[in-house]
Amino acid sequence: MRLLAIDTALDACSVAVLDQDGGQARVTSACEILGRGHAERLMAMIGEVMAEASLPFAALDRIVVTAGPGSFTGLRVGLSAARGIALVVGAPAVGIGTLDALADMAREEAVEPCPVFAVLEAKGPEIYGQGFDADGTPLAAPVAIAAADFGRDLPPRALLAGGGAAKVVAACGRTDLRVAHEAAWPDIAAVVRLGAQADPLAHPPEPLYLRAPDAAPARRDEGLLA
Repeated sequence: MRLLAIDTALDACSVAVLDQDGGQARVTSACEILGRGHAERLMAMIGEVMAEASLPFAALDRIVVTAGPGSFTGLRVGLSAARGIALVVGAPAVGIGTLDALADMAREEAVEPCPVFAVLEAKGPEIYGQGFDADGTPLAAPVAIAAADFGRDLPPRALLAGGGAAKVVAACGRTDLRVAHEAAWPDIAAVVRLGAQADPLAHPPEPLYLRAPDAAPARRDEGLLA
């Protein structure tokens, strides 16, 4: 399989190419922490990584992209690029959740298989959270929820992963919770792993928004028209 993976959901702008031929697999990747400006950098970064991998776009079998939760602008940038490239090369596009990728990172580092609860910072007292079984199967749908409520309902000695872990521990006051990592964005290698295994029909490249956008639509002011 040959795939292109893209992540612009959060502060990082990451691209990777997997070139797997039989038992030989080579991953070429790049990551820049931008915060903003993903749209200006992404396509150039894709070209650079594809060139370094010595792989033509026509050889791609799959395009993988993080689908959220994340920033509204970042998600739109990555998803638009992935859909456009997939359309041009005639390959399926696959959407991978950012929480899925954070949980996968923890599973890769775990001494023994166990459930993982992935958490990302959100506005105010909230976090984005989702639990996964030891094999990566979601235990429930992702939610935007108060950190204290999420932590209070976790099983004993639950394993947290992601940038919202410290927020959950502090908010719920539990000392039994464990933290695998506090990454604020996915490692593109995890996106590659999950994207290579995913069923394209079950993982469409659709945005996962757990909150309404901060920007409100403009309202008609009748007073100005009088």
